[in-house]
Amino acid sequence: MASATMVILCPQNVTRHPKPFFSLHKTTTTLYPIPYYSSSTRSSSRSISLSAATSRAMEALIFDCDGVILESEDLHRQAYNLAFAHFNVCCPPFNEPLNWDTDFYDVLQNQIGGGKPKMRWYFKENGWPSSTIFVTPPENDIDREKLVDTLQDWKTEKYKDIIKSGSVEPRPGVLRLMDEAKASGKKLAVCSAATKSSVVLCLENLIGIERFQSLDCFLAGRLKDLEELLQNVVAA
Repeated sequence: MASATMVILCPQNVTRHPKPFFSLHKTTTTLYPIPYYSSSTRSSSRSISLSAATSRAMEALIFDCDGVILESEDLHRQAYNLAFAHFNVCCPPFNEPLNWDTDFYDVLQNQIGGGKPKMRWYFKENGWPSSTIFVTPPENDIDREKLVDTLQDWKTEKYKDIIKSGSVEPRPGVLRLMDEAKASGKKLAVCSAATKSSVVLCLENLIGIERFQSLDCFLAGRLKDLEELLQNVVAA
């Protein structure tokens, strides 16, 4: 089996995360966990300093999307808060719309994966809310799911609006690194557990359609067998 080495770029500034990322060396097919990093200590001004010429043995760069190509968690938080305000979502005993601050959301997103599970957990812990969707807090599972689905759908559209607004930029150094990697003959890929439509939207708006279409591999969605997936990327 030919020897190959990849560098996988994952979020920075470590805190606990339920879904670790991995680095794979094809010679041993061993996965090495790379810590996930918290948005509370990340700095959007931090430049990615890795050079595409760092190692002659390096054959590929694989970027995650959220937290690597862009600082996305606070954008998700803003979209949730806009949804809560739009539907006047009020958890007892408060009369003001729910608002997740930065510190709370940083803990929440590291503990609970997925938008709907986040809301289900929060409402179970703090009481199901009143809203313009249901004037009184929903009491059965069907109505509760309708509430969560409605909020998540609206939040998702608002997040897309934020990404398409032109106000969001990739992290400093990302585009330079991609261009250097391509120019030096390295394979370039984006691999994300986020939904395909979300990742495509981010890439088209942040790195541009030309760079997106020039990727050697693009993978998105729930990844069941990460080791096999990464081996396929190296072998491509």
